[in-house]
Amino acid sequence: MAGEGFRKRKIRTLGKVVTGKTPPTADPENFGGPYPFITIPDLDGRVFIDSTERTISEQGAEILKACKLPAGAVMMSCIATIGKCGITTRPSFTNQQINSVICEEYVDPRYLYYCFTRLEYALEAAGGGGSVYTNVSKSRFAEIEIELPSIFEQRAIACILGALDDKIELNRRMNETLEQIAQAIFKKWFIEPTKKGKLPEGWKVSKLGDIADVNWGDTNVTKKSYVDYGFLAFSAKGPDGFLPYYDYNRVGVVVSAIGANSGYTWLARGKWSCIKNTIRFWAIAPDISTEYLYFITHGNHIWPIRGSAQPFISQTDARNLPILHPADALAKQFGEIVAPMFEKMYFNDQQSRTLAALRDTLLPKLISGELRVPDSEKICARGASALGGMERCL
Repeated sequence: MAGEGFRKRKIRTLGKVVTGKTPPTADPENFGGPYPFITIPDLDGRVFIDSTERTISEQGAEILKACKLPAGAVMMSCIATIGKCGITTRPSFTNQQINSVICEEYVDPRYLYYCFTRLEYALEAAGGGGSVYTNVSKSRFAEIEIELPSIFEQRAIACILGALDDKIELNRRMNETLEQIAQAIFKKWFIEPTKKGKLPEGWKVSKLGDIADVNWGDTNVTKKSYVDYGFLAFSAKGPDGFLPYYDYNRVGVVVSAIGANSGYTWLARGKWSCIKNTIRFWAIAPDISTEYLYFITHGNHIWPIRGSAQPFISQTDARNLPILHPADALAKQFGEIVAPMFEKMYFNDQQSRTLAALRDTLLPKLISGELRVPDSEKICARGASALGGMERCL
C-alpha cells in the first residue's frame, strides 16, 4: 500500500519516453565522436553512465537526432536482458534495447532511477512471461506504474539513497586507481625486462604447481548453498555470493575453471570460500608472493583451456602452467609493496557491500512510502539533495 501523498503514475506521464536506435554500422564515420553510445553492457551497476565502450560522431548524431537524450535521462534495458538501469550525464544516445525517460520538472531523475531498479516483476509481466530474458515494448514500458510522492520527497529520498551509492562509486573508482598503480608497477618490474624475448640473468620459468598450492574449489558446494549475508564465496563467475562459513582466511587466487569465464582470475582476501568449477592457489615458494601470481596469471589467454562446447581448465594443466620466476626475491618484494593497496581495496569492498545492503533495505521502504522522510522540504531547501541529485554529479 502506498504511503500518504504517494500517487500511482504511469511512466508515460513522467516525461518523454524514447527508444534508442543504432546508426548504420556499414559507415564507420557514424561512430567515434563526442556522444556516448550506451548499450546494455554499459549499464553495469553505475548510477551515472559517464563512460561507454562506443561513441557516436556528429554525423551519427544527426542521423539519430530524434533519439538524442539530454543529461538526466533515466534509462532501462527492455530487450534481451531487462531491468539494467542508469542515468545519462551528458547528451547521449542508446541502442534499440534501451528505453529512456526524459523527465518532466516534477520528477527527480535519481528518484525515478531507484524506482526503475525495483521494477523487475512489472517488467516480467509487461514482457509477457516470467523471465528477465524477454522483450518489453515501448508501449508496454510506458504503461507501467510507479509510486510518485511530491518532488520534495523524491529529492529527499534520492539524497538518502544517492549518498550511499556515491560512496560505493567512490570506493569503486579508488579501487580501480589502486589496481592500475599496482599493474603499472608489475609491468615496469616484470614485463618490460622481458620484452626482448630474453630473460634477465638468474630468472627462470617454473611450473605453477611447484611454487604454489593448487587445488580445486569445494566441488561439493554450488550456488544453491548461497545465503543473503555471510562470508564471500567465489563461483566460476567470480565473487557472486555468500556462505554461512568460510574455508580460507588468507590471500589467494581463484580461477574460473569451467564455462564461458574459464581463465578469469580474482584475488581473494580475508575470510572466503570458492565452490564447484573453480581452482584456487597461493604461493608456497619463499621468493614468490600470491599478489605476483595473481598478476602473472591474470587474463584468460594465459591459461590452457580445453573444450569448445564447454570450455574448462584441468587441474593438471593448471599445475603445469609455466610461470616467470624472477631472481632476487623480486616477486616477493612486489607483493610487499602492493599488499597494502589490496588491503585498502578489500576494506573498500567490504564497506561497499555493507552500504549496498543498507541501500537495498531502505529502497523499497522509501519508494513505497512505508518509510517517510521527515521535513523533506527543509532537506531540499538546505541543499542536502545535491548529495544525490544531478547538480553534484553532472
